[in-house]
Amino acid sequence: MTARFVLAAALVSFGLTLSAPAADFVYGADLSFANEMDDCGAVYKDGGKAGDVYAIMKAHGTNVVRLRLWNDPTWTKYGNLADVKKSIARAKANGMKVLLDFHYSDDWADGDKQIVPAAWAKLDDNALAKAVYGFTHDTLAALQAAGLSPEYVQVGNETNGEVMMPAATKAPINWVRNAKLLNAGIKAARDADPKIKVMLHIAQPENVEPWFEAATQAGVIDFDLIGISYYSKWSKLNLTGLGAVINRLRYRYSTAGIWVVETAYAWTTAWNDNSGNLLGEDSALKGYRVSKDGQKQFLVDLTQTVLSNGGSGVVYWAPDWVSTKCRTRWGQGSNWENATLFDFDGNALPALDYTREAYKQPVNVTFKFRGVTPPAGQAFYLWGDFLGAKTFAVRLPADGTFATTMMPGTRIRFQVFDSLSLHTKLLTGDKLVDGFAAETIPANGATLEYELAKPQ
Repeated sequence: MTARFVLAAALVSFGLTLSAPAADFVYGADLSFANEMDDCGAVYKDGGKAGDVYAIMKAHGTNVVRLRLWNDPTWTKYGNLADVKKSIARAKANGMKVLLDFHYSDDWADGDKQIVPAAWAKLDDNALAKAVYGFTHDTLAALQAAGLSPEYVQVGNETNGEVMMPAATKAPINWVRNAKLLNAGIKAARDADPKIKVMLHIAQPENVEPWFEAATQAGVIDFDLIGISYYSKWSKLNLTGLGAVINRLRYRYSTAGIWVVETAYAWTTAWNDNSGNLLGEDSALKGYRVSKDGQKQFLVDLTQTVLSNGGSGVVYWAPDWVSTKCRTRWGQGSNWENATLFDFDGNALPALDYTREAYKQPVNVTFKFRGVTPPAGQAFYLWGDFLGAKTFAVRLPADGTFATTMMPGTRIRFQVFDSLSLHTKLLTGDKLVDGFAAETIPANGATLEYELAKPQ
């Protein structure tokens, strides 16, 4: 029979903790196009003065550079190991950390396609896993030998579908195979450099939770970061919906940091070349105009959303992919020049200064449940509306302490249960409403202490 406990007394202490410093937050930029843009004669200006795009981004607060790596991109001379080495050297020369994004493809891998590299196309699953491990490990070893080790590694890019498949394959994910390949990449990164933080990356927030639930059930559990692509054109969720996903993820995967690792917003519907624009009015989010001011407001509000919900980074995709004389497979110029962080004359746009906003910081909140311990082999579980799900609760450690962060002014309801199925409430008392405790989080955080006692 499960023992039952009731609330005997509660002590709430305010003003004991401070918010985490904003310096911990990742303000990132994917500068994978920068070398190509320089070769094509692109000009980037800050305050009317031309300069190096890496230096300009750093001066405006960028602290992490994201870079993509293809296996054997014969269709371009960029995105290979030599190009990545050059890019990492530029980032490090400017004092920025690096996130290296393994696509595990010879071409773009994304939420719609994950095409196996040509050299691996005929390998069986075991041989393919060995190839993934070898490519990942050898790449990182080469970078380490050159003094260019990245701080972060993405094992796959927007891996919504099964990784490394034949072209145009659309089928349910075979999670035995998928886990084998993803884990091979993860292990290679760990073996190459244990200091590297490993990210897994899914496109659009509405797809993230079901993917990670399936992945962890299949044994893909050794990751440090969850990366999310968020583009209003392709997502069903607004910023509030994105924030709710981030909040739930941080509790379900409590050891993982969460970044919006790809995002962008158009600042104009005009164009500056012969390539059509990917983002336009059809990508506008309600409440945000397609304009220079609208772009900045979106990026500021997105960053605040990530911060408020416990996320730890925002990375802007291709702020440097401006229009030039060069041609791509889509035409002359860029089909992203209206969503960069530079205008058609190369001048830095207002959105580049989103890093300098006075963001509201979450504060530390600690729950302490004392007095009795659960029966041997059992645990108590904390449910709160701040967890974002009706049926999800966090397992309390043996000392009954649980720490998190929340925004000041947040009104919360919570309860302790005797089982993960939320079976028996363990908090009762005169101050409870419908069996739940309630608090409002003050400006400097709080420690919420509750004494548990056996019922009379």
